[in-house]
Amino acid sequence: MEYFFNNPQPEHVLSTENAVLRSLGLSNAKVTYVKDLSQKILSGEVKLAGISNKSDDEIIAELTKVKGIGIWSAQMFLMFTLGRQNILPTADLGIRKAVMLNYQLKKMPVEQMVKQIAKKNNWHPYCSIASLYMWRSLDEK
Repeated sequence: MEYFFNNPQPEHVLSTENAVLRSLGLSNAKVTYVKDLSQKILSGEVKLAGISNKSDDEIIAELTKVKGIGIWSAQMFLMFTLGRQNILPTADLGIRKAVMLNYQLKKMPVEQMVKQIAKKNNWHPYCSIASLYMWRSLDEK
């Protein structure tokens, strides 16, 4: 059954019992997060209207106001929902492992080293695409 009919509205999410949301496949933590998102949308603290017109940093700042949405989640939204081409998720363990393997590093690189490697190897302005290749390379190893 499509509980929200593919169009969840914040007020409907907030008025839905946690047990119902759990029955839809959300963990307890995710129930808390979607309700926090809904509350912040209704209060105007988080504004999603026109979000695709904002800069990457503005979107990250907006989304990370919500409990449960960190920088990594915001970066995944930028890459996979908005199709932004120059996102470099340096905290992503898959990216860091792929960089280590593909650039023959002895240990897992820290975020700053991933940025340096991306810069040195001209990933910009296509860091999202380079990241996809990095993730894909793990499938091949």
